[in-house]
Amino acid sequence: MELNDGLSRILKLHLNWNKSRLDCFVEMLLALFRVRHFNLALLANAMISDATLESRYRRLQRFFSEVHINYDAVAYLIVSMFNFLENSFYLTLDRTNWKFGKKNINILTLAIVYRGAAIPVYWLILNKRGNSNQHERIALMKRFIQQFKREKILGILADREFIGQNWLAWLSAKNIPYWIRIKKNMNMITKKGNCVHVRKLFDNLSIGKSRILKSTRILGKQSIWLSGMKLENNELLIIISNQNSDNPFDIYGLRWEIETLFQSLKGRGFHMEDTRLVKYFRIKKFFMFLTIAFCWSLKTGEWKHKWIKPLKIKKHGRLEKSLFRYGLDYIGETLYSNKQSNLKITLRLLFLFLCPPTWIANDGSGIQENTNNSYYDSVT
Repeated sequence: MELNDGLSRILKLHLNWNKSRLDCFVEMLLALFRVRHFNLALLANAMISDATLESRYRRLQRFFSEVHINYDAVAYLIVSMFNFLENSFYLTLDRTNWKFGKKNINILTLAIVYRGAAIPVYWLILNKRGNSNQHERIALMKRFIQQFKREKILGILADREFIGQNWLAWLSAKNIPYWIRIKKNMNMITKKGNCVHVRKLFDNLSIGKSRILKSTRILGKQSIWLSGMKLENNELLIIISNQNSDNPFDIYGLRWEIETLFQSLKGRGFHMEDTRLVKYFRIKKFFMFLTIAFCWSLKTGEWKHKWIKPLKIKKHGRLEKSLFRYGLDYIGETLYSNKQSNLKITLRLLFLFLCPPTWIANDGSGIQENTNNSYYDSVT
């Protein structure tokens, strides 16, 4: 079996595209691993095809201008790649933005926390500069819940810009826990009914020390739990939550995984800021394309680290290389050396794309005890 054919069959299980569209997507996906830049001219040049370079470039242009994407189907594909619904998880919300000329590109992303790098599930292209509004955040959450239900969500994590009375009230009404950082100059009501800045509760902390308040406070119209920590740079980290928890800083710390995601999609991986796409519906498509490539890389790196050659842990306690980059290098090297012509290696790459990491055996095959055989048999 050819790698292209196997990937097309997997994607056809989820995406209602004809053969021409599937082939174009897969060829573009493999080209991305060769050049590691999302630039249509570079991708067209790296595609293996008998067509002329101009023809390949126009084909990519047509894909991003004409192909209809069912983003609920894409979300289901991503969730199934990791089998997320078997366990509970945290969600994290953030946005990434940059400028191309005078055009602002601003992507609000809802992702699932996963072992050091968040996995995007839904995203919204903001037709503006700056922060998202409360309606946009609620809309993303509603879409996620409509597709995957509420039960598996342990909570949502977000940084300082993701506040607002309607947003916080909606989360509490849906019984969704949240841990959100706030600005130190926000006003709150004390037990005595006085209005003060929240920093007053934590200004006397020494660097590295933290305090978790034992009773709720009123922030706007919300009754919330407050926690504060003095960071090494003398900044205050102040977290609000609708839950009383013993480890709010550990939970909130998982939010950083979405920053790792954006770094991987940008300079440490696919250089998505190199794109020349500026129309919003095309940007949404290209983010979907990069997300699928990111998931494949991350799963491959996780498998290689676990079964083939564990990455070294450096003095600062982190791996010498991210699992995403480890997998990206492996797939890229395999394609460059044409090793995927070997049937065993082809099947390994297909299983690493298709199967959740817990299903992958040490030889890279998807033959674990609880593997859904009917699912991957239809591919292989």
